[in-house]
Amino acid sequence: MLLYFIISCLSFFFLSKSFSLPPRASETKTLLSFYFSKSLFTKTLHPTTSDPASPVDHQMSVLDLPDLALDRILELLPPSGLSSMARVCSSLRERCVSDHLWEKHLITKWGKVLGPAAHREWKCSLSSSYHLDSPSHQIGGHPLGFDKIISLIRSVSSVFLNDDDNKRKRYAASSLPLDSTMSFYLSLETGRFWFPAQVYNRENGHVGFMLSCYDAELSYDTLTDTFQARYPPHGRRAVAVEKGVTWERLRAAPIDASPHHLHVSDSLNELKPGDHIEIQWRRNKEFPYGWWYGIVGHLESCDGNLNHCHCHLNEMVVLEFNQYTVGSRWRRTMINKRDHREEGNEEEGFYGGIRKLSCKEEIAMWTRLWPSSILE
Repeated sequence: MLLYFIISCLSFFFLSKSFSLPPRASETKTLLSFYFSKSLFTKTLHPTTSDPASPVDHQMSVLDLPDLALDRILELLPPSGLSSMARVCSSLRERCVSDHLWEKHLITKWGKVLGPAAHREWKCSLSSSYHLDSPSHQIGGHPLGFDKIISLIRSVSSVFLNDDDNKRKRYAASSLPLDSTMSFYLSLETGRFWFPAQVYNRENGHVGFMLSCYDAELSYDTLTDTFQARYPPHGRRAVAVEKGVTWERLRAAPIDASPHHLHVSDSLNELKPGDHIEIQWRRNKEFPYGWWYGIVGHLESCDGNLNHCHCHLNEMVVLEFNQYTVGSRWRRTMINKRDHREEGNEEEGFYGGIRKLSCKEEIAMWTRLWPSSILE
């Protein structure tokens, strides 16, 4: 009978992988995988007694499956499925909370918005009260998502509810390790952990931040599938809070550094007209930098004919911000690429380091964010 289950299990998953399903069917495939594995677990953990002469049925367990087959089943489960399976018994709990299973889910859902700073912040939070009880993670005196994360962790760590009384105390004493990948995932999913990232067109696309990207602390709202953002104070200005930030407006910081630090550019000598760039800019020296999108332009002495253009040989580089109207003081600026430092003044702000954009996805993102009308 056990051989039948093994063959059926492996046949189902190998067969399901051999077909190319349309986008809408992928969700159905996941549900079928979960249903099949759940059915298999039920039959093996609660065998039928229809045939009293078959004592082998009472001795079978899903844990008798080869490790490779069992791991394959668990790898196909969504996070909710893994959490449910972890409540079956202590052995399955050990497998279901393992880092290698949750790392895949962490990368799939959160990989594009989690940078090195977010991982460092998480590790720091584990060794301090900041992780769950820090006032900085509360609004109006109530911790964000506290009841949700406690409920989720209890649902996983309370596997003792499925075993006899002699095992309850042993299981009750065990809890989900806070330094596990699963704990990291749940803290993000419930919004309990505020992580650093960057937000395009901050404050609901305020005209003063159009085509820019600023650092913020983010907290996820699972009900709306959006984020709450907290921006650092600008001078005397209080912390700005924005709700309803969508996934499309987030990215991990491309430079792993404080937003107050000047980025040392390493591609200035490569810049030529037509290149896409991001440049640091801040209103005054008390403010953090934001990254602003622009394009390298031609010098006034150049007619723009690429066959005769020598702008790339000049030590001065023209930067154009074409989202602003012609004649605007924000439309155009120049920097010295041989001795580039922070340049500017209190009236027009300060320009910092430059990133040359080579990734098509980054350029396409800025194009999608282009304003519907020219800014003054």
